[in-house]
Amino acid sequence: MKARLAFVHALSPLHAGTGQGVGVIDLPIAREKATGIPYLPGSSFKGVLRDACSDRSTREEVFGPDTASPQSHASSVAFCDLRLLLLPVRSVAGTFAWVTSPYILLRLVRDLDSIGAAVPTSEVPQVAMAEAAVASSESVIVHGDQVLIEDLDLAAKRCPEVEKWAEWIGKQVFPDSETWQEFLKQRICVVNDDVLRFLLNTATEVFARIRLKSDVKTVQKGGLWYEEALPAETILCGIVAASPVKVTPERVFAVLDELVKEPLQLGGKATVGAGFCRVLLTGGV
Repeated sequence: MKARLAFVHALSPLHAGTGQGVGVIDLPIAREKATGIPYLPGSSFKGVLRDACSDRSTREEVFGPDTASPQSHASSVAFCDLRLLLLPVRSVAGTFAWVTSPYILLRLVRDLDSIGAAVPTSEVPQVAMAEAAVASSESVIVHGDQVLIEDLDLAAKRCPEVEKWAEWIGKQVFPDSETWQEFLKQRICVVNDDVLRFLLNTATEVFARIRLKSDVKTVQKGGLWYEEALPAETILCGIVAASPVKVTPERVFAVLDELVKEPLQLGGKATVGAGFCRVLLTGGV
């Protein structure tokens, strides 16, 4: 088996839903039960790529047979859930910050180790509750000596480990653009895990939708609902693994590389412009 890391960069709000919600939000996004961290299900990601593969023979070799004969052989590729890596959060300085936490970076280190990829640094920044670790003196999200994101005032902490992570993530997500690599390094921010948990409940987008009566164009009774989405500029990542079931892992990744050359629509609400994403496959063995 060979594996690589997939990165998803949302160009528009991303709604990977769970169906009907039980709270104020009628259509919430998918979150891990224990951590509350948002994710895009691997099954959803696989389905989009399968649909994008137009050649039937290649599609069945790589993604498995159609539902008419599922018992014939397994898929040659497995997709893990794509979990949140960087969450864009409004900032007083620099417009927005790309926020992550030590726990998320630790999981990324574990994923990189599991696929045999090089880890940019073994050090994960440790951040106090009232601190925000930034990359360098070039950070544009520092206002005075603070990072002001959402409703939080956090003390800015210059951290060389954050700069190493920013440089590595920038090269994975924006491999052909030094401008965007620098843009990410200027805005990355590592906050305490508990602070991130707060932001995950306050920094997602919530839209109000209505259903109109077709004849008079007024709101239908009971036709108001709220749906949640990850904001544009969100970055997620997860493992993609290939096994020699019908084709070699090299052939699997060659097919996937072709399928992700153009942006894809992931998640729901496609007809209202949601889920337009860049996908990149990097690293691994």
